Order: sequence, then structure tokens, then C-alpha cells
Amino acid sequence: MIGCGRGPALSEGEGTLARAQAFMRKPQLALAFAVLALSLACSPRDFLTRRLAAELITGSDTFKAVQKFWLRTGTTSNEDYTSPEYMVLQRHGWITAANVPCSPEVKRPSCWDVALTPLGVGVFRDLIPANAIQSQYVSVSVARRALVGISGISKSGASAEVEFSWRWVPLNEVGQALYAEGVHYKSTVTFRLYDDGWRIIEGDMPKSQGLDEALKNSEPDRSR
Repeated sequence: MIGCGRGPALSEGEGTLARAQAFMRKPQLALAFAVLALSLACSPRDFLTRRLAAELITGSDTFKAVQKFWLRTGTTSNEDYTSPEYMVLQRHGWITAANVPCSPEVKRPSCWDVALTPLGVGVFRDLIPANAIQSQYVSVSVARRALVGISGISKSGASAEVEFSWRWVPLNEVGQALYAEGVHYKSTVTFRLYDDGWRIIEGDMPKSQGLDEALKNSEPDRSR
């Protein structure tokens, strides 16, 4: 006889097994819902992984800031003219100078009258903004930072110290002369856990080293 949509009747043993399987599925479903609720409540920034640390460092305005070199021509103090950066310009034949008396407001025994050589004019001409050509003190974008990797994370409650390495990427011929591209630097920066997840500290905070200070205090990585 054909039934009206009902399946075959279960024996007593089969019915008991079905009820047991249904009972066992209930805790599994409850656990699945609990895991889903927890995943929805947690932000990806609640867990400080190396990947998140790298994203927060490279996304920071401090880290992305382009490195500037300030070129001063005309009367320049002996301190500036003998600085490591100006020594590089001298070795490349980009600047020349003559010894001159300092102005009264500059309390130094001697100064230099610095000028670009024809070779230096060719190098700097396209790097100096058109409205600053006649200025004797101009900034030139020379390099940017690139993250090499995260070396380690040390957590303590809602604070963490992240050690990372980075390098300079020259933007032009001047940057190539001033910054060795193959040198890696190591820094340590503080992260803090807030209600919306982990954040990188950029400025000064008590008992913390912000990113700005971390980059200033960088040291060459001699472990390579």
C-alpha cells in the first residue's frame, strides 16, 4: 500500500539510535554557534600577530614619511660644511666652497661660501622645486623606508614591544649617494591594546618608545 508521504516505519532500535544521534548533535551545534559568536565579536586587530604588526608599521605616516635632505648654499658654517652629508657631496664633486668670514650673527671662527658645481647643478636641477630654484636653503626628497620584517614580539598585558628591521630605498642619485641601500636597521616600538584592538604608538608616551623615537634610535643590524 502506498503511504501519504511518510517514510518506512523505524524499528524500536532504529528509533533509539536516531534520538541518540539528534541528542549528540545539539552540543555540537551549540559549540558551533558559540565559536561563530566569538569570531564576530573579535576584531582582527585583537590579536597582535607579526602580520598585523607589519601592517600597522608600514601604514604609519611616520614610517611612510619621505626622507628629506636640506641643501644649503651660500654662507655655511664650518659645522655644516664638514658634516657627513656634505662630505659625500664633496666627494661626488657636486659642491665647491671657499673659506669666508662668518656673518656677525653666526658666532663661528670661519664659514664657507658653498656653491653647486656644474656637475652638481645637473644632479640637483630636477630635484629642486621650480619656485625654490633661487633659494639658498632647499629640501630634496632622497629616500623612503621599506620594512624588511618583524623580528619578534614580546607581550606584557595590554602592552607589547615589537622588534623589526627596515632599510632605506633611494629615490634618486642623491639618495643613492647618501643612503646605502644594502644596510638594514633594527628598531623596537611599543604597541598598546585598546578597546578597538592593537595600535602602534607614534608619539611620546610614558614608559613607551613611539615609532618616531624608534626610527631615530635605529642601529645597523649586524646579525646579517
